[in-house]
Amino acid sequence: MNLGLAAFLILFFALSVPVAVSIGLASIFSIHFFSNMPLLVVPQKMFTGLDSFPLMAVPFFILAGVIMTHGGISARLVDFVKALVGGVQGGLASSCVLTCMIFAAISGSSVATTFAVGSILIPAMVRHHYPVPMAASIQASSAELGVIIPPSVPLILYAVSTETSVTRLFLAGLLPGLLVAAGLVIMVQVWCRLKGYGREDGDSRAPLGQATRRAFGALMMPVIIIGGIYGGVFTPTEAAAVSVIYALVLSMFVYREIGLAELPALFRDAARSSGAVMFIIAAASLFSFLISRSGLPAAVGDWAQGTFSSDITFLLGINLLLFVVGMFIETSAAILVLAPILTPVALSFGIDPVHFGIVIVVNLALGMFTPPLGVNLFAAAQVAKIPVQRMFGSLLWPILVVIAALMVITYVPLLSIGFANWAI
Repeated sequence: MNLGLAAFLILFFALSVPVAVSIGLASIFSIHFFSNMPLLVVPQKMFTGLDSFPLMAVPFFILAGVIMTHGGISARLVDFVKALVGGVQGGLASSCVLTCMIFAAISGSSVATTFAVGSILIPAMVRHHYPVPMAASIQASSAELGVIIPPSVPLILYAVSTETSVTRLFLAGLLPGLLVAAGLVIMVQVWCRLKGYGREDGDSRAPLGQATRRAFGALMMPVIIIGGIYGGVFTPTEAAAVSVIYALVLSMFVYREIGLAELPALFRDAARSSGAVMFIIAAASLFSFLISRSGLPAAVGDWAQGTFSSDITFLLGINLLLFVVGMFIETSAAILVLAPILTPVALSFGIDPVHFGIVIVVNLALGMFTPPLGVNLFAAAQVAKIPVQRMFGSLLWPILVVIAALMVITYVPLLSIGFANWAI
């Protein structure tokens, strides 16, 4: 069956069939042609794959991100960070990284971060004489913080697919996310000084006090959500619902950027995005059931233990594998298909599943802005109104910085599990 699954999956990918449909059809055809199981198992496994309390957080966080984008929250966050760091050379580019980091701590989505922050900061950087490809590349690479810094939808998916604690994963993702953000800030500062960009970044920024007052409600949002999770006030799923309520109250009654008439359109946008993610999860759940039933995880574990001599070489091999996979396969699908296979192997090498989950997610976050199919590249190119190919030359330094941070995260597990263990 494993060969059948792989052959059908490659065939459908080659025919440009959408990822979720490809995974589902490969599973159905493999059941029909290579097993004695009835096709009734298809809806059963797809339903049970979605029947999970932690997964309820996914549509809530997506809806919160949509409301933030249209409700004035993202614009006020951008103004605050510009006022904070925009006065130095390269401050506007640095504010892009920092705003994405704050927005990521609320929405949990890199694509939502790209559109919400990029629609404001990419035109601002271009007006301050940054090259358009450079501005778009900084935005695309910064937005990947949305899947590392909690709350993160991919971390939730990893937790569900491997039966790992969502709370521990959220705690573990905080310091690695800050490390990546710090690396990107240092990179853009050096880049701007070497190339002479960003000398006029202090123009047209609001005074810090004024920007802070305008953004106070928005800045309290990540404090409430993350503080509530870490403080044990509510679960990550409950935090997602709280984020929606808070974003609605802030956007409708405090900032008054949206009204009742706009809500149906926002709910439709969130429903479309949530439906796509949930369809991938359902199809991948069926796929994972089949590969587990076929004994593939055990076979991969035996092969890995015979091939890799230690956890160091195993993690290096995993990084290389996921770097390539992330270039071509959507993050949610990659996690749901690969995590159930690779995590038992990691456990056999004595690797903590929480640490391994962070390694997987950071790897796939890197794939979000690496050519040829990084989803953030296309989102940033759409916002910047340029062909995605024009961004390729500006991506080298962001990619190298995130790879360097990934190596630290991979081989210094204390950076992730140390904080998670201490906090719990």
